[in-house]
Amino acid sequence: MKPFLAFFFALIFISFNAQKIYSKAYGNPKDAPVIFIHGGPSGNATLFEGTTAQKLADKGFYVIVYDRRGEGRSKDENASMTFKESFNDLNQIYAEYGIKKANILAHSFGGIIGTLFTRQFPEKVSSLTLAGALFSQQETYDHILKQAKEKFRNDPSKLNEIHEIEKLSKNSAAYRKRCYETASEMSFFLMPSPTPESRQLRKEYEAGEFYSTNFRNAESPLKFYRNETQNNLNNISVLKEIKKRGIPIFAVYGKDDGIFSTKQLNDMKKIAGKNHFKLIDNCSHYLFVDQQNEFLQFLVENLK
Repeated sequence: MKPFLAFFFALIFISFNAQKIYSKAYGNPKDAPVIFIHGGPSGNATLFEGTTAQKLADKGFYVIVYDRRGEGRSKDENASMTFKESFNDLNQIYAEYGIKKANILAHSFGGIIGTLFTRQFPEKVSSLTLAGALFSQQETYDHILKQAKEKFRNDPSKLNEIHEIEKLSKNSAAYRKRCYETASEMSFFLMPSPTPESRQLRKEYEAGEFYSTNFRNAESPLKFYRNETQNNLNNISVLKEIKKRGIPIFAVYGKDDGIFSTKQLNDMKKIAGKNHFKLIDNCSHYLFVDQQNEFLQFLVENLK
């Protein structure tokens, strides 16, 4: 009886934890699997899911989206927000959908997670695609603040704010938050000239079910910086290691994504390779909405 009870409670524990992770699959399970990793901390996959997941599936992929534990629809007040936890969640997705190997599609901060996961579990990754993804975080922060100093050079009050940001610990949630707030103030995340198509995608998303579940957990960044020691990374050497192992790296970025410097984009082009890299015009951070057709075309050309 005791072994049965032990198994029973173990099963309940596994099921309880599985319920904490929101996920959904689009397309035919027989097609090449693509797992989308969203940004954050405090992000979710609703924008990608509500605008792009089904369309990518229609191109012949088995697309899986999920919200990391403690973020978005995967609510869990006990989430630690560490990379180890993120890897456990991702491995749970593999198991839940019976996937042995998948193409990783990582956006923004998801690029950090996708890169580290690929290094630790190379046997599970067919390819790594970085879409507007972070890879050298301090360079991004430095670039944002440098651009801000130039933009606000005649505004003593703003320059003082920037100086205060620079005095914060580079390994703190406050530093990250204020850098990205500064970037937002300079419209770094917005495409310069919205197209009718991008406007329509945004309009449909904001009127639909996914926008209503666009939950942002303000505690996520605080927990991440409190619990994860690797919190301001430069993954260039990791990406080179992944490429050396024979795992293809693809990179697609918005030409107008203000959080990346020209140097960073050139570095990424060298890492991925000229034929594996694309820079999209009139496109910023959310490239799967800003220029969806070009984004999808890039994936089809490289992942099929």
